[in-house]
Order: sequence, then C-alpha cells, then structure tokens
Amino acid sequence: MSRPGSISEQRAPEREFLTADVPGAPKRALAELIAGNRRFVTGTLRHPNQNASHRAAVAAEQHPFAVIVGCSDSRLAAEIIFDRGLGDLFVVRTAGHTVGPEVLGSVEYAVTVLRTPLVVVLGHDSCGAVQAARASVATGTTPPGHLSAVVDAVVPSLRRAREAGVDELDGIVDIHIAQTVEAMLESSETLAAEVAAGGCAVVGMSYRLAAGEVRAVTAQPAELADAPARAA
Repeated sequence: MSRPGSISEQRAPEREFLTADVPGAPKRALAELIAGNRRFVTGTLRHPNQNASHRAAVAAEQHPFAVIVGCSDSRLAAEIIFDRGLGDLFVVRTAGHTVGPEVLGSVEYAVTVLRTPLVVVLGHDSCGAVQAARASVATGTTPPGHLSAVVDAVVPSLRRAREAGVDELDGIVDIHIAQTVEAMLESSETLAAEVAAGGCAVVGMSYRLAAGEVRAVTAQPAELADAPARAA
C-alpha cells in the first residue's frame, strides 16, 4: 500500500482548455496556430496530441480551440499545416471555403456549444474555385452539376475585386477570403454576437502552397490581423 501523498495517490493536474470563457482566449488561440504553422514551415514539428493516451483522453468530449473553415484543396490539411492533433481543431471544408447554412450551423455549434474562441477562414494562393469562377464569368458559361453552386458563391468576390481594380488571381483570393469573413458575420447573428461579446474572433488567412506559410488577410476584431506580424 502506498503512503499518503505518494506519487501513486497524487492526481494529475487538470488540463486547461482554451475556451471562449478564458480571458484573452481568441488571441491565445491565434498564437497557437501561428506557432504551429511556424514549426511546419521550419520542419521543427512536434505532432502534439497525436498519441494513444491523448486519443483516449478526448474520446468522451472535445474542446477545440479553433474552427477552421477551409478550402477542400488536398494540400490544405489544417492539422498538418498548423502542427496540431486530435481534438485541437474543428474543421469544416468546402471548395473555395464557400459558406452555406450547413457550414454556418457547424460554426455556430462550435462557438456556442463547444465554446471555441477562434474561427479562421483559410484560403490559399492559386485557388481552383476562384479560377473556375473567373473562367465562368469570362466565357459566360455555367459549370455542370453542383459545381455551379461553388462558382455562384465566389462570383460576389469577383465583382468586389473588379470594383477595386484587382485582377491578379491571388489578390482576388484575398478579397474572397475577406468576403467570406464578412458574409459569415452578416449571415450569422449568433457568430456576430459571440464576437461582439469578446469571447470569439474571426480571422481570414491565406496559405502559400509552396512555402507552407499562412498570413492574416482580415480579422474581426481588426487588431488580430496584425498578430502574425507581431509574433514573427
């Protein structure tokens, strides 16, 4: 029998979950993503939370610290480019990070039920969805099947780019990322309320396929857009 206070009787300290109820959680969550991406870029990966013990620990409940609304592109796997593991990220992916009711519902579930403090809209350079939308508008043709829904969702960003005099593809991608952030906040009163209350933030980020780096394009609240530069 072990003595009182021995190691076998000591309880492991409870893990701190980074939720919307923790002061400063949105900034801390963004810092975690930035740090993970830097490890990915420099090849100093830690592969956190990917072992059997952690798998068992998160089986009963989840506390992701960030929602990633990302493009479905096969080169944009969030857990890899941010060097994270099981239970860390709540990931929703569609071509061109287009947002419909199901995506908004998923985001609202994360920020209200799971209390996730950060939502990231993750786009990337050379986006095929943006290219398809440009081709559709230029030729006046409609893509077959449900691909037209993806194109239709990107067209407002093309109009916005044209009004701003932006014609370069990756410049349009940045506008599309910002457009997605604004559309989410306008379409979801729930998300907007969480951001206004200070427990959640929404950040638009762009990923460079060749370099592996992410950078902030826009943010609500706005000061979070400078966080990657400050952390560099």
